[in-house]
Amino acid sequence: MKVLVLNCGSSSVKYKLFDMQNNEVLGLGIVEKIGMKGSFLKHTRKNGSQVILEGEILEHQVAIEYVLGVLTSKKHGAIKAIEEIDAVGHRVVHGGESFNTSVLINDEVIKKIEDCIAIAPLHNPPNLSGIRAIEELLPDVPQVAVFDTAFHQTMPDYAYMYGIPYVLYQKYSIRRYGFHGTSHRYVSHRACEFLGLDYNKTKVITAHIGNGASIAAIKDGKSIDTSMGFTPVEGLMMGTRSGDIDLGVVTFLMEKEMINAASVSTLFNKHSGVLGVSGISSDLRDIDKGISEGNKRAKLALEMYQYRIAKYIGSYMAALNGTDVLVFTGGVGENHPAVREHVCKQFGFVGLKLDQALNANSKKEEILLSTPDSTIKVVVIPTDEEFMIASDTMEIVTH
Repeated sequence: MKVLVLNCGSSSVKYKLFDMQNNEVLGLGIVEKIGMKGSFLKHTRKNGSQVILEGEILEHQVAIEYVLGVLTSKKHGAIKAIEEIDAVGHRVVHGGESFNTSVLINDEVIKKIEDCIAIAPLHNPPNLSGIRAIEELLPDVPQVAVFDTAFHQTMPDYAYMYGIPYVLYQKYSIRRYGFHGTSHRYVSHRACEFLGLDYNKTKVITAHIGNGASIAAIKDGKSIDTSMGFTPVEGLMMGTRSGDIDLGVVTFLMEKEMINAASVSTLFNKHSGVLGVSGISSDLRDIDKGISEGNKRAKLALEMYQYRIAKYIGSYMAALNGTDVLVFTGGVGENHPAVREHVCKQFGFVGLKLDQALNANSKKEEILLSTPDSTIKVVVIPTDEEFMIASDTMEIVTH
């Protein structure tokens, strides 16, 4: 079975075509700057070679037409005809309380995704654009929605509820939903496979750390808590998001700066976090460079970033009543040994021991980084959300 995975953002479409029978990627890429000047498609062939195609790509359906075109082209393609595509899997950011698993897309599912637009106004509309584009371009091909929020629907009510009047939850469904669920599900399961542990009898903390970042506590294969909340801005300090903040600061700034809800949302989502504190960049590579040059704000930003990670991991050790495995994943989690070392040092008191030489020299690969006598196994598992989406799609379509 050949499965096309689509991840549609507001101005981009990421794609990856899988041959599930042979468990291989036939082609992948991204369309960027949709609806803007200078839009282009960057495609990577199976052999690793790349091509960039420029064009006027005004909306998502045109972008997906480009994707299907390059996948079937004689020069750059991976398949001879679009009829070879057996199914399409979509990353959908928000499924609200309606979905605790991936589902075959039909009119009812589309309506429920539309109902979640109010709580995911930046993400669900482009996700729907991708679904509708496939309906138009490949009307006979089944589609599956894989939700970022679904994995976290197993959280108990005392973990997902906020301390606000209950009537507001009833009226607006205000609660913790959590995100990065597909990644947390994949790396927690894969970590247990890698270590030879029973996923359904293991306590795992997964740290998906990158420009966007979240941590999840997983017990016996189920998410029991996660750091992101009603929106992705809650929790860890991230590349451009503030993470946890006193709500009094929000109202104070709205009054003092005379800004509205949209402006304050932009402030805490786009101009805060590592970027806002350092004044340099949201990229930790730039932060490291700034620190080497003596930039104190860059140093402060990194210390805050690391401190929040350790604090959440510690709280989830308590929530789980112990921890068997700590997983690092995401752009920073997989590629920044110094952050892993700093975080792990905070848990020497519970017997966690990191092999510093292994950690310092590890590449972007699955690897066990803790010492044999460590009470907690520390691993790096590169995330593969697209494979998880493709797997869910194949399973649902097949059955």
